[in-house]
Amino acid sequence: MSAGPDVRLSAWVHGHVQGVGFRWWTRARALELGLTGYASNRPDGRVHVVAQGPKADCERLLDLLQSGTTPGTVDNVVADWSAVGDPIPGFSER
Repeated sequence: MSAGPDVRLSAWVHGHVQGVGFRWWTRARALELGLTGYASNRPDGRVHVVAQGPKADCERLLDLLQSGTTPGTVDNVVADWSAVGDPIPGFSER
């Protein structure tokens, strides 16, 4: 994994991303990168991804979310960066 300052990535993933294994796939990629956080379905059809860890690793997760290799179809990802919040144990699907 990468060194660097820890950050919090909040990403709202738009497209056909519910009911296709997208949250499971995101969790697997985040754990491979050593990130903590969660992926949760939103009532409007988006998936909200929150990841905390080294900035380079969060950027890699964002790149993967936008890569076209995810389950389903990602139309757009809106990302927001902030300081690390409260600790989040592991990476979960909500």
